[in-house]
Amino acid sequence: MILFGRRLPAMSSLLLWALLWEIVGQTGWTFFIPPLSEVLVTLFNVIGTPAFLKAMYETAYAFISGVFFAVVIGIPVGILIGKSRLLDELILPWVNIFLSAPLTALVPVLMVLFGFGMKSIIITTTLFAIWIIILNSRAGVKQINRSLVEMARSFGASPLDAFFKVYFWAALPEILGGVRIGVIRAVKGVIIGQLLISIVGFGALFELYSNNFMMSHFWAVLIVLFALAFTLSEFLAYLERRVSYYAASR
Repeated sequence: MILFGRRLPAMSSLLLWALLWEIVGQTGWTFFIPPLSEVLVTLFNVIGTPAFLKAMYETAYAFISGVFFAVVIGIPVGILIGKSRLLDELILPWVNIFLSAPLTALVPVLMVLFGFGMKSIIITTTLFAIWIIILNSRAGVKQINRSLVEMARSFGASPLDAFFKVYFWAALPEILGGVRIGVIRAVKGVIIGQLLISIVGFGALFELYSNNFMMSHFWAVLIVLFALAFTLSEFLAYLERRVSYYAASR
């Protein structure tokens, strides 16, 4: 961040927004935005309580499971449609439809098919994350230099060897980019699932605090959720930068 010609540390913008939050909260302009200092005190008070730890476990379980299935299914499907024109024409339109469609509208259908438990929440999380992973994996395969594939074939590589040793590694920068965006979308999916399907986890805390106008508690949980999503996103962005040299070799 550059201000008046001076380069400020990377976190300076967050500090400025935190200061603005504190000022707005202290003015009492709206009950919806309490002072940041009050939110932080509340956060330290609730972060070790059994209700918070239970909500954290339920949310983490649904999130990790949903992202796992999105990655395990999305990356192979994306690579396959990237290397096969027939599969590309069959599957790509559906990927684009689900990527652009409001997936929240599918939640009632999932509730009818899979019930009101954790299974529906995990499937909702997976659906929010998987489509961008498929699309980015496909884009990565499309960028591969065909001479790499021809070289692998000339040395007798089987289709499975080419899949794991050529396509996956050569498309890895785009794959990681898709996983990073998919993880961010999965955070939205798991909270929507917990709010609409089964009131558990952080969704239950949001429902409880908003209904009782406990806004400092509401913002405390929201800060934890934002912090976790930001940390995961930055970690995946770091991995993406570390493997970016693959793109040059293609």
